[in-house]
Amino acid sequence: MEENILYSDKLVVIKDDEISFHNYYFPTFFDKTVKYSEVEKIEILKPTLLNGKYRYWGTGDFLHWYPMDMRRSRREVIFILYRKGKRIKIGFTVEDAEKVTEILKNKAGIRLN
Repeated sequence: MEENILYSDKLVVIKDDEISFHNYYFPTFFDKTVKYSEVEKIEILKPTLLNGKYRYWGTGDFLHWYPMDMRRSRREVIFILYRKGKRIKIGFTVEDAEKVTEILKNKAGIRLN
């Protein structure tokens, strides 16, 4: 296990300086990595029909993109990552939302709403 990995599951890898989303791109299943320096803020939301609870992969409004998670409708939290200067937001879920919330709260420069 790499030293700078703070959290890892089947959906994401959170490191000291970046977040990687597994199975981001459709249809290639390639991952996407975002540096914290590119992040404007991250919202933590209760999943609803309007914010992606049933969006298992891709987009429904061309404003949000969701990496593949076939269990998203069962997750307790959806995170929405806003990138500086980018229109598309990344909606993602994790297996342990409580742990990820604590990690993100402690990251300097990350603003949570």
